[in-house]
Amino acid sequence: MNYALFQEYKYIIKSVNSFSFELNELIRQAIPAQSGHDFESYPDESCTYLRMQMIKLAFNVISTGKQFTEFVYRYKMYFCSFIYIVAKPVIMPSLKLPGFLIIAVFLFFSVTCELFSQPKRFTISGFIYEKGSRETLVGANVYEPNLRIGSTSNTYGFYSVTLPRDSVEIVFSYVGYTTVVKELVLTGNLRLDIELDRSIELDEVVITDERMSRISQTTQMSRLEIPIQQARNIPMLLGEKDLFKVLQLMPGVQSGTEGTSGFYVRGGGPDQNLIILDDAIVYNASHLFGFFSVFNGDAIKSMQLYKGGFPARYGGRLSSVLDIQMKDGNKQKFAGEGGIGLISSRLTLEGPIVKDKASFLISGRRTYLDALVRPFMPKDSYGGYFFYDLNSKFNYDIDKNNRIFVSSYMGRDKFFINDSYSEPGFEDEFEAGLYWQNLTTTVRWNHVFSDRLFANASFIFSDYRLEIYSREKYVDNFQNTTREFDLSYNSGIRDIGLKYDITWNPLPNHLLRAGIQTIRHKFTPSAVVFRDDDIGKFERTQEIHYSLESGIYVEDEISMGDKLRINPGLRFSHFRADGKSYMNLEPRFNSNLIIYPEVSWKASFASMNQYVHLLSTTGIGLPTDLWVPSTGQIAPQRTWQAATGFAYDWLNRNLEFSIEGYYKKSRDIIGYTEGASFLFIDDPENAENFSWQDNITSGEAWAYGLEFLVQRKSGRFSGWAGYTLSWIQHRFDELNFGEKFWARYDRRHDISLVGIYEISPRTTFSATWVYATGNAYDLGTGRFPVVSHTPFPTRQDDFHYQPWFNSANVYEKKNSFRAASYQRLDVGVQFHREITRFGYPVKRTIELGAYNAYSRKNPFFYYWDSRVPQNPFDTELDDMSRRLMQVSIFPIVPSISVNFKF
Repeated sequence: MNYALFQEYKYIIKSVNSFSFELNELIRQAIPAQSGHDFESYPDESCTYLRMQMIKLAFNVISTGKQFTEFVYRYKMYFCSFIYIVAKPVIMPSLKLPGFLIIAVFLFFSVTCELFSQPKRFTISGFIYEKGSRETLVGANVYEPNLRIGSTSNTYGFYSVTLPRDSVEIVFSYVGYTTVVKELVLTGNLRLDIELDRSIELDEVVITDERMSRISQTTQMSRLEIPIQQARNIPMLLGEKDLFKVLQLMPGVQSGTEGTSGFYVRGGGPDQNLIILDDAIVYNASHLFGFFSVFNGDAIKSMQLYKGGFPARYGGRLSSVLDIQMKDGNKQKFAGEGGIGLISSRLTLEGPIVKDKASFLISGRRTYLDALVRPFMPKDSYGGYFFYDLNSKFNYDIDKNNRIFVSSYMGRDKFFINDSYSEPGFEDEFEAGLYWQNLTTTVRWNHVFSDRLFANASFIFSDYRLEIYSREKYVDNFQNTTREFDLSYNSGIRDIGLKYDITWNPLPNHLLRAGIQTIRHKFTPSAVVFRDDDIGKFERTQEIHYSLESGIYVEDEISMGDKLRINPGLRFSHFRADGKSYMNLEPRFNSNLIIYPEVSWKASFASMNQYVHLLSTTGIGLPTDLWVPSTGQIAPQRTWQAATGFAYDWLNRNLEFSIEGYYKKSRDIIGYTEGASFLFIDDPENAENFSWQDNITSGEAWAYGLEFLVQRKSGRFSGWAGYTLSWIQHRFDELNFGEKFWARYDRRHDISLVGIYEISPRTTFSATWVYATGNAYDLGTGRFPVVSHTPFPTRQDDFHYQPWFNSANVYEKKNSFRAASYQRLDVGVQFHREITRFGYPVKRTIELGAYNAYSRKNPFFYYWDSRVPQNPFDTELDDMSRRLMQVSIFPIVPSISVNFKF
């Protein structure tokens, strides 16, 4: 035992003696002499026994080098046992004072225990940055290997860890960065900012000490965190680096149909995923009708996906939370990166405004499909499609305790057709199209109140809109008349919100989080403009719903010794719309029991409520789907999920293993009734009579399964292998005769293999292979003839009826048809080289890739191809007149792109 620990031991003994004597006097004064009991010796004997037990415990704790907080914890337990087991049966019946005195004494004791422990402990806090750019690092590890005490940096790079007064060794580490070790002698609280330098491979010896970064040591389960650099090396469709495609390669996360960017997590639909970009909700995260996501990888710093066991700080969705943070911008030098691909180009610029104090980032991306095909189209008839993204961010360090961030995202997709026709005396112009766009803005203020208390305040704005339009103008120069037709359909949702969060480290084994959030939603599920000069009609209708969604939460990460860590939390949510209010309590819980140093057992439970809904007419998440609120007629969706599993770290190989099983029950999920829709482009006169609430049905859902993941995040060879076994069922009273049916995105098996190998510093090879059971479809299994009669005039006022023979499909249970299995192999190779341009060093990467390398014909959708009988009066339909057809959209797709960074 060193001198500092010996002094701490003496201090504990002195405090124990002092407290036990005070307790002795308290008991003597509280017990009347005439009570008939012999209490002359009882207080002395019982308090002496308590005192000896606590002194013995103090010696054992300190001599074995355990945490002082463990002594405090057990000290409380001994005292509590003494009060309720030894003292209560004898003292309580004879007390002259109120019974709550004993509880008051216990609370006083708890406070004094913490107070006398504080002078012996000091807090190290600060920010963790990337060296060379001063970009903050999210989730960096801070660990004292001798005391086994650690923490991680938060979303803004801030960390705080409290340690005993003595010589300590602090290890700072982050995946893909060189580890920094600091040896310190603590004599007081210390503010320490750290810079970590990028590295190719982590030191194997340091990994052994990196206890807090192990998956077996973290309390949170069902969380996926993928290094952004690793995600950029994975081959993708047309060479576009899409973070959503990376998520679809993880267990428990399924893609929709071929090429789509929407994802389904543990049985939930696309609308049940909370997608957050710098605290702002993104309502439609897809480009090119779902083939690409809206997130430009060059502007993203971190990405975390929660599949279950959701922390209490998140709410409003049922299935997952995807928390994405944008880069802050380089504070030390001007830098940039970009790329030129087959269908789009991108450019990111960042640099200091005031060196080491303020910086900016701006990142843009745009497709040029419309520009490529325009020269091959006639001047009077052309169309096209394009999308663009624009990310920007500004941050300013007011002082060491205050920082301001302003970030924004804007993106838009547009598909359009223009056609014009003219001849002498006549002109006809026609245009139609579809566009949708996102706009988000976040203003955040970070404030460090003390070494242990961190706060963030956010103002959040989010806006999503879509429009479908068709316009025609006809000019008759002979009669000098102009007729116009105009039809447009708009839908959208706009949010304005406030959010305040605090993080407090009262003790080394406690990390408290609390906060409050409120969002004002403006829903516009339908806004129709209809004008037709031929019938002399002009109408403008609009439906608007306002709502208020709020939440307050508290959660605590608690380390109970070296073996058990828990994360309990509670969220209270409130939603009000159209005069109807909903209030719900949402308990959350995560636990981690360390069985061996590298093996742990985890369990979690979460209750969630969702107050906004996405109505889909297609089931594949097109931008024409619309967002609507919960109302008095439409209840919020609710779910609870329980999960458990094991985690294992194979340190010598730098591998992480995890296996999780989950069960999820949802109710009040919504969807359209059979045949319902909200698009009335072909019947605009009835659009104003349509109410989406009258075409909604609600039901239940069940999802359960097993997930396995082995992952290597760094090193010369990295990647992962994932497998999912799952079942997803729905039940609606108005569908399938009220019986359960398989969800469309139910898949029994889902396998993904991802590998990235650095052949040399100048060459990197990567490949992915995926396999999935086919989706469930609602497809007719047979057909029967239908005879209809169409009026056919032979002469004026004399009609005969011409028989016409058609057929109708026969359906069995809903979604009873299974598509063929899905398979795909993607390969890519990157060639790296450093060159000089305009006197500056530039890192250039040329990437060659192939999507669906063995050209598998994967199903996109199915349809029946029916042949018309040669004899229209022959109602016999043979098998040859009806064939099931499969449509596939992507054979092998080669790609080439050039990327650069300076």
